[in-house]
Amino acid sequence: MERIPTARPSWTDEMRNAAVTTLDSKHWVKGPKGREFGEKFAKYCGALVATPCQNGSSSLWAALRILGVGEGDEVIVPSYTFISSATAIPLAGATAVFVDVEDDYWCLDVNAVEAAITDKTKAVIGVHIYGQPYNPRLFDMCREKGIFLIEDAAQAHGASQVMLDGKELIAGSMGDLGCFSFFPSKNMAVGGEGGMLTTTVSELTDAVSLVVNHGRSPSLESMQLGSNLRMSEVSAAIGTVQLKHLDNWVARRREIAQQYNEAFADLTLVATPKTRPGAKHAWHQYCLTTKYPDQLVKHLDSHGIDARRYYSTPCHKQAVFANHPQHNETLPITDKLSKSLVAIPVMHELSDNEAQRVIEAVVTFSAN
Repeated sequence: MERIPTARPSWTDEMRNAAVTTLDSKHWVKGPKGREFGEKFAKYCGALVATPCQNGSSSLWAALRILGVGEGDEVIVPSYTFISSATAIPLAGATAVFVDVEDDYWCLDVNAVEAAITDKTKAVIGVHIYGQPYNPRLFDMCREKGIFLIEDAAQAHGASQVMLDGKELIAGSMGDLGCFSFFPSKNMAVGGEGGMLTTTVSELTDAVSLVVNHGRSPSLESMQLGSNLRMSEVSAAIGTVQLKHLDNWVARRREIAQQYNEAFADLTLVATPKTRPGAKHAWHQYCLTTKYPDQLVKHLDSHGIDARRYYSTPCHKQAVFANHPQHNETLPITDKLSKSLVAIPVMHELSDNEAQRVIEAVVTFSAN
């Protein structure tokens, strides 16, 4: 029986043809495919502009540079997230301030963010963890306090949230700058590494376009501090094709997540994840909560199913932050989640038979 992985990227003849046609054109960088991908992605998200870049990590660094974040500045970030959300901050010369997350939805705790704000706070990096949009109060609070909000949407392609004013926004338009990853495990990919930078602020549109190309203007003069963060034309061509299918792929993930929610609702050894009111979860990952995470991973492995414990060491406790003043600090919810979550396959390429295998394996675990 074939093993079920946690991720299986989509690859079709249409994507292959787009890649080969672009290679045959010999226009491999700085061309029309990158512009097309950026324009279509911005339209999809509801952003003013979007610029493809090398990966999600570089988009975070670029966002901080665009906002002028540097030495003496503080940037608030959750500790329960992928490490690049946090390491982008010292790479820009600023100080990361780690705060706890919500018990129910696992995104930044807005009250904790507000309590952490000082006169040095320049920005907040909000993460749509696992595809769950962050609290819309974060958006309004940052606006009220004049603090930049960077939207880490690396796991949230296709997610949306009804904001406090009643307007539904799609990930990529819920902050001043949005940052995406197209790593092969994500909801959409580009045939390798890739990222996207978006903005909803008219004053930042030029900077978003310039920062990935050494900060240079069309006259080739460097107008801001940037670097070569460009995406290849081949990757952009693949991404443009994948974007057309994103809504259907996310709908499939939601369908699988709903099957899991129903099948696991009454189990005693695991608990299902919650979705924020007004949110449309993108389900990059579907994580069960359990007191026995290692045993669950081992059990699923014995049934030919891959499962993973994500972020079992919170960012602030990792070796790279050994000299950070918060290294030994306790963030109660973060610490609890790091010890209890297990991600099971929810990829859009998961077949009905595979989903049923996952369900049966989890049910037998809880019955033991």
